[in-house]
Amino acid sequence: MFRFDFTSPDYLRDPATGLAKLRAAGPVVEVRFPIIGRTWISTTSETAGRILKDHATFRMRRDGRVAGMRWWMPRWLRSLATSMLTMDEPDHTRLRSTVEEAFRRRAILDMEPRILALADALAAELFADGNPADLVERYARRLPLSVICELLGLPSADRARFIAWAQTLTRLTGVVGFLRMLAGIGPMRRYLEGQLQRARETGGEGLIAELVRIGHEEGRISAEEMVAMVFLLLGAGSETTTHLISGSAYELMRAPDLRDWLAEDWSRANLAIEEFLRFVSPVQFTKPRFVCRDVELAGVRLKQGDRIMAMLGAANMDPETHVHPETLDLTRRPNRHMSFGTGIHFCLGHQLARIEAKCALEALFRRWPHLVLANPAAEVRWRRRPGMRAIEALMVAPSSSP
Repeated sequence: MFRFDFTSPDYLRDPATGLAKLRAAGPVVEVRFPIIGRTWISTTSETAGRILKDHATFRMRRDGRVAGMRWWMPRWLRSLATSMLTMDEPDHTRLRSTVEEAFRRRAILDMEPRILALADALAAELFADGNPADLVERYARRLPLSVICELLGLPSADRARFIAWAQTLTRLTGVVGFLRMLAGIGPMRRYLEGQLQRARETGGEGLIAELVRIGHEEGRISAEEMVAMVFLLLGAGSETTTHLISGSAYELMRAPDLRDWLAEDWSRANLAIEEFLRFVSPVQFTKPRFVCRDVELAGVRLKQGDRIMAMLGAANMDPETHVHPETLDLTRRPNRHMSFGTGIHFCLGHQLARIEAKCALEALFRRWPHLVLANPAAEVRWRRRPGMRAIEALMVAPSSSP
């Protein structure tokens, strides 16, 4: 078994160096991963793609059991795993189809002016409580939460409580952190159940009301699956984009020449966001899968019943796919990153995440063109959360001038 600390500050600050050592151990390596335990991981783009596309061999469930769930986890928590993220076919497509319409490209593109307006308002208030300010809490987290709350149809007055809940849910640093996190899930789950019940009684706008309608009229989604779906959309639709935004802003403040190049022409942002997705790689791993038959993967023999995870962060730093992957190149073409995965579980919210990140960077640096890190980059702390690459706090100032 290969020993590797995926939560070490050295790795999170400089993934390329650590991943080169990991890749040298082989294209598929057995490690001990926090919470999950012993599991195989991919270290190349090719092996990650095989795992994610071969859903007959690598499955999310076995005999109804989710690969990432442990026996000691409470039943109510396991019920939240009844989302499309942990489903195989045909249940995956059944659940995904209930929300796919809301995430179609045209619908998301129509939201861009509203997202830019939200971002501009938040950027204007960045230093309202003092200078320096924490870009993660005051900006990068608030924008995706505001957007997903609007998409779901949740009251704007409730956004402050979601920020507090999101803060609790990100403190996952091992078994102890996981147990502490459970305390934050309960209130959020009860609130979402209340919102679903209100939609059943009074209707309304947004995805919650649509889920209730589909469940009532078409029977495609159960009450438990509705709670899991909303919980998934709220979590996956905010936390990952938070760290894409903060990580991208961090890189631009570290390289003012890149920031100025982007600010010269914001039509370059679409291309730049693809590189930020690759280079920042906020989501480092996919969910675990079961190996459903004895199989050879990249020369490694895997046994039925083994667990395996595709490492997206390693795929995005694979020199066989990306030239000089350790270099941030905002003009990189082609850019075959795997930040949204591939196969049937390709991220449903990929277009929304791209637009949110683009709007966030444009609004931020238009409002504060000389924004700088308030502390040296070496002092920036990374959150020690397995499977994520996320900045803990990012203190910024409007300029380097006193």
